[in-house]
Amino acid sequence: MIETDVVDAFNRRLTIDLNTIKTMTPSQLDRVKEIGSQAENLLRNKDFAYFVHTFKFERMDILTGISDHTPDSNAERIAMSNQLVGVDEFIKSLKRAIYYKNRVVSQQSGQQSAEDPAV
Repeated sequence: MIETDVVDAFNRRLTIDLNTIKTMTPSQLDRVKEIGSQAENLLRNKDFAYFVHTFKFERMDILTGISDHTPDSNAERIAMSNQLVGVDEFIKSLKRAIYYKNRVVSQQSGQQSAEDPAV
């Protein structure tokens, strides 16, 4: 069942690309930094990394254990491959959130140093 928090998070999601960073409001920029920090914490968490790699190894074991070429086996092979790709895409999305956060932080620090010549 979908919780209210998940629905709220979905409704508050940002669509970010490199072209929209300069036109974002301060609250949107803060949200990009918040999401990037959360993604960074997740990627640095050793328990998270352990579970991700364990999941991938389990999928690979299942994938390599499929030896015949029946339609059901082929479907299972495709399903396992899709699950592996899904995990990789999730990790890429975390890295992308960190990249956007770093771009926002560097842009904001560049604006501050331009505004304050004494720094």
